[in-house]
Amino acid sequence: MSHSGAAVVEVTKDKNGIDQVLLQNPRGASARVSLHGGQVLSWRSERGEELLFISSKAIFKPPKAVRGGIPICFPQFGNGSLEQNGFARNRIWVIDNEPPSLNPFDSNGKAYIDLLLKPSEDDLKIWPHSFEFRLRVSLAAEGHLTLISRIRNINCKPFSFSIAFHTYFSISDISEVRIEGLETLDYLDNLCEKERFTEQGDALTFESEVDRAYLSSSGAIAVFDHERKRTFVVRKEGLPDVVVWNPWDKKSKSKSIVDLGDEEYKQMLCVDGAAIEKPITLKPGEEWTGRLELSVVPSS
Repeated sequence: MSHSGAAVVEVTKDKNGIDQVLLQNPRGASARVSLHGGQVLSWRSERGEELLFISSKAIFKPPKAVRGGIPICFPQFGNGSLEQNGFARNRIWVIDNEPPSLNPFDSNGKAYIDLLLKPSEDDLKIWPHSFEFRLRVSLAAEGHLTLISRIRNINCKPFSFSIAFHTYFSISDISEVRIEGLETLDYLDNLCEKERFTEQGDALTFESEVDRAYLSSSGAIAVFDHERKRTFVVRKEGLPDVVVWNPWDKKSKSKSIVDLGDEEYKQMLCVDGAAIEKPITLKPGEEWTGRLELSVVPSS
């Protein structure tokens, strides 16, 4: 266990013996990160409210990814030549005890942990590119949760990847929620074979299944939850796209999503910082950095 100021970083094990890291700030806000997938499984406010959704039917046994929290989709988002959403979320990461330095702003007064993923020999058979994926998860004094990703090409040839931080927000009721910050953006609609549309509304509300990738979003995204009187704010750098997903009832009830309860779609909304429309290409030795910052503020 280490303390930076009164911030706490504690390593424990889950019931499968996989390390989990608890981050706690002086005001009592917390986050829990599993080394299975480098996945944030919990983010709590200083009042102890859980801000992320985890399915009651989530499977916490590798190699299955956990339904909820913030799975990392890398080096592929969605379907393609690899397993759906890539393999990073199904691998065991390690704690990086000597990470290359970041801006002091990213550590001062924060509870944080640095994780590292390198490809195994089996990974290199299915995706023949050597990389180092460094992830810092930090919890600020105000309770903001930040994920900083650094992906370096340690190969002798270039490679390209897509990435998404598939954030499951915990909400009161999907029909009571609206998203602002997407107006006038183009989006690819995955329910219409990725056809391209332009967002016409001032706010996005939900009456049925939504599966969209909004493109080239530069500003903050706000998720208003009227019933809980709170708003999630998503800020990002290096992640131009925003995936918005809710499966509604047909996918959860038809059992095409076996690890989601029939009515649980009402309590979750995925809003991802992502880079998917234009894959990121790294030359040998080059590094990409992406940053996702999540905060929650009271709202009327």
